[in-house]
Amino acid sequence: MRFLHIADLHFGRLLYGRSLIEDQRHFVRRVLLPAVDALRPDGVLIAGDVYDRQITSTDAIALFDELIGALCERQCPAVIISGNHDGPERIAVGTKLLAQHGIHIVTTLDGAFRPITLGSAQIFALPYFDNAQMRAFLGDDSLRGAGACMRAAVERMMPLFDPAKKHILVAHCFAAGSAVSDSESRLFVGGAGDVPTDVFAPFDYAALGHLHAAQRAGDTARYAGSPLKYSVDEAHQKKSMTLVTLGEETTAELLPVAPLHDVKRITGPFDDLLEAGMNKPDEDYAEIILTDEAPVFRPADRLRPYYPNLLSVRNEWFTSMYSHTPEQAVHDRDRAAIFTGFLHDVCGEDIQPGDAELFQEIMQELEGTI
Repeated sequence: MRFLHIADLHFGRLLYGRSLIEDQRHFVRRVLLPAVDALRPDGVLIAGDVYDRQITSTDAIALFDELIGALCERQCPAVIISGNHDGPERIAVGTKLLAQHGIHIVTTLDGAFRPITLGSAQIFALPYFDNAQMRAFLGDDSLRGAGACMRAAVERMMPLFDPAKKHILVAHCFAAGSAVSDSESRLFVGGAGDVPTDVFAPFDYAALGHLHAAQRAGDTARYAGSPLKYSVDEAHQKKSMTLVTLGEETTAELLPVAPLHDVKRITGPFDDLLEAGMNKPDEDYAEIILTDEAPVFRPADRLRPYYPNLLSVRNEWFTSMYSHTPEQAVHDRDRAAIFTGFLHDVCGEDIQPGDAELFQEIMQELEGTI
């Protein structure tokens, strides 16, 4: 059997205040659904964080509705759990009716112990939970930490295993030792939120969500990662969907995702970046880091016509200048460089012979009068 594993869709996400809904529509319409049509998987596993906020936008709700409708039209089953960003009650609307069409949305802990059978696979869908919820559900106040809670939940699932079938877990959690990104919620990342990867060993495959970098988590678990980049910190990541094949052995193939707009960090001198943009405008989401050794006047305003999705501009010159104490910064500041940059960027003139010496002489006179 083959399953398409995705997670952390974060419909309704903002990046530096910019809505990514068009990028997310592009992913659903031009990447995910064509993959479903081409691969004809036995099901789609969505491991939490369908939405970016518990109270989400109408555009985000409409996109999720579009996705569910498209899967129903294709008669492609899906197992969907709620993540820590989702409002469980809000994505649970119509679950009984949708289940009749093969769309299983699980948002409560009791649902995790009613395995979903798809062909020769038995799927346990465990939504995101906090430790207190699991302790109360299992009636065991001795459980401490996410690892203990997850282990107790899996131990309760194991007697329900059908030995004639493959066993899949869909969960939203932090597996110990995994790589994190800036865009993830760090509330339960690390420490008491760690789940040891050996907890997933009873399953043939554990489809995980929560972390945005695609990666393995022990021998049988894997994070699909987010299909799009949701912070500049993720610029280096290669986004993908995971095609899981359950046979004599379990294999995972990463299917690259081509986004509508990439997210990247660009570094270089202002003049070089301006010329590059003028020659070939860049519509990707970009954070620009200037390496000029002098201040640049209004760099964002001057770059934005050629980088229309510019996120921010940062000049390393300012960072290095203010990396010392305030008292040291005053004495270390290269005032001649500031003067030269002002003439060039504001006045449109290059410094002339003798100007620098005159500037220094005037500054020395002013300092003598203070």
